[in-house]
Amino acid sequence: MPAGERYKSLQTAGRLYGDLIQRKVDRKAVIVALGGGVIGDLAGFVAATYERGIRFAQVPTTLLAQVDSSVGGKVGVNHPLGKNMIGAFLQPQGVFIDPRTLDTLALRELRSGIAEVVKYGVIADSDFFGFLESHVDEILRRDPLAITHIIRRSCQIKARVVEQDEREANLRAILNYGHTTAHAVETYTAYERYTHGEAVGVGMVVAARIAHALGMLKAEPVHRITRLLERFGLPTHLPKADPGVLMSLMDTDKKAVAGQVRFVLPTRIGDVQLVDNVPKDVLRRAIKESLEL
Repeated sequence: MPAGERYKSLQTAGRLYGDLIQRKVDRKAVIVALGGGVIGDLAGFVAATYERGIRFAQVPTTLLAQVDSSVGGKVGVNHPLGKNMIGAFLQPQGVFIDPRTLDTLALRELRSGIAEVVKYGVIADSDFFGFLESHVDEILRRDPLAITHIIRRSCQIKARVVEQDEREANLRAILNYGHTTAHAVETYTAYERYTHGEAVGVGMVVAARIAHALGMLKAEPVHRITRLLERFGLPTHLPKADPGVLMSLMDTDKKAVAGQVRFVLPTRIGDVQLVDNVPKDVLRRAIKESLEL
């Protein structure tokens, strides 16, 4: 299938259902998702829903898929009104990661995955965040030891969280740090301007600014988060847009609770809290401060 978030849709899933039916694929089959996060999410969704569920395995070939989307059992497709609004939980039979697939990965896609890696440092491991700060060059040049370490540590953090809260009743929501804004931005730009990781990077900066405005986070960690993303070559500014439009898109996010947009906000490097009642004026100001000039 073509690359891109816009193809992670019910339309594409429908075509795949047709292929499976025509080939007389039965419930004993195994679907193998070979590719990036879009492939993994889509293939997993088809596996979860075809004949009420068949087995699948993840073979992620991008950094973002290796450290995030292939682990945890979330599968789904996008809707024109919001990202990942249609989906299921289905744990793969296994996740098979070969870091050498990253040797041929485009630099922009590598950076996209790095954004999710930075996320793990912010939400759960200050020492890991420090490792990223001191190994920017090695990671960007794909040093095998550095790359293997960041993949392993990211998977360890995500697996630990998912084991405690598989279906996102509470704790697992911390993995959405940066994603509330990111999904709104992706929807606003029709998935054409930013990669998922780039949008998450911008979203992490917005969330850090919200936390600072609420008195939850000092200015220094906001600078560290922003600076690290910039050193990795990731964007840290939102596209020019009416803040009200972005806020409206956040209201439809699947993480909203009783009409309240849920944000994951850092209290320090290595710890975050879930906050459901961010004042509209604080959110609007954080968005305005993050808009590109």
